[in-house]
Amino acid sequence: MSKPDRVCVGALAGSFGVKGEVRLKSFCADPTAIADYVPLWSEDGTRKFDVTLTGSVPNGLSARLTGIDTREQAEALKGLRLYADRSKLPALDDDEYYHADLIGLSVLDTGGTLIGTVQAVHNHGASDILEVMGPGMKDALLLPFTLAVVPTVDIAGGRIIADPPDGLV
Repeated sequence: MSKPDRVCVGALAGSFGVKGEVRLKSFCADPTAIADYVPLWSEDGTRKFDVTLTGSVPNGLSARLTGIDTREQAEALKGLRLYADRSKLPALDDDEYYHADLIGLSVLDTGGTLIGTVQAVHNHGASDILEVMGPGMKDALLLPFTLAVVPTVDIAGGRIIADPPDGLV
């Protein structure tokens, strides 16, 4: 049996209040859309949750999850990443990608030389940054995920073509 096709859409940041609500960090473009993709699953697929948003909290949302009724139960879920079935997510434009689809892709320079593999995708407000590790690298290369620096993303081919600024690699 093949593994279900799911995308990480959020994470739990702990409890909120004393009646089992959780602090929810949404990774969706519209943070409240996370509730549209229920049920949400744990990464291993052993637990599923319906989500009811109850409000806003600093750096996230407050929510109720099915089966979570106490502060202790909510706190025990801190750090749990939540996944939605890809079939429930909106279709993306040609130049948009889910972070999960970029992780693991090979990164080649414009001459075809392997730079490394995407380990993670970060966004600290301005734009996405690809974290790339490659042969002989002591530290990760942080590559701006812009059209100028990453002109080609070939999900089907498992590769990204990058044109890093001089001196970056």
